[in-house]
Amino acid sequence: MFQTHKVPVLDSDATVHNIYRAEAVHPVSTAFPGVLGPDGAIDRAALSQKVLGKKEALQKLESIVHPLVQARKTDWLQQQCQEQHPLVVLDIPLLFETGAEKNCDAVLVVVCDDDAQEERVLKRPGMTVEKFKTIRQRQMHTTEKQKRADFVIDTMQTLEETQRHVEELIKLCETRQGTVFIPNS
Repeated sequence: MFQTHKVPVLDSDATVHNIYRAEAVHPVSTAFPGVLGPDGAIDRAALSQKVLGKKEALQKLESIVHPLVQARKTDWLQQQCQEQHPLVVLDIPLLFETGAEKNCDAVLVVVCDDDAQEERVLKRPGMTVEKFKTIRQRQMHTTEKQKRADFVIDTMQTLEETQRHVEELIKLCETRQGTVFIPNS
């Protein structure tokens, strides 16, 4: 919805997927043998099997991937600044869990009830109930995120109501200098 209003959005998950086809290929495939796909990119399903529910393996992967994501984010933000966008959005999973909110001018949390979240997430390609539960365990509960957020948009409303709230937020934020970060709900 932000993009339809010409607000640049950096999707951190998409950024990770992109670096799995580029600069992360060598270090990740070296650290986790057997995850290189036939196309020369990291096979995310194979990688998931190596790290899902394995704390040390996940920490090792994050130590490789997070600096690469940070570098891409920094480059992207510099580009948006040069283009003088009054507002940009960073979609960052685990924003609060990693302490990244301290670098934010404002935080928006997009919420829905737990059942709707599970239903929506399970529609994603490659997602399983087990994988979803493992991911959810790493996440702060939505009610705590809402307490910490500057803005909350509840997507249990109609699409039109959600769109109206996004438009109101854009108008409000464009009068402020800075960046709004949006963690996944």
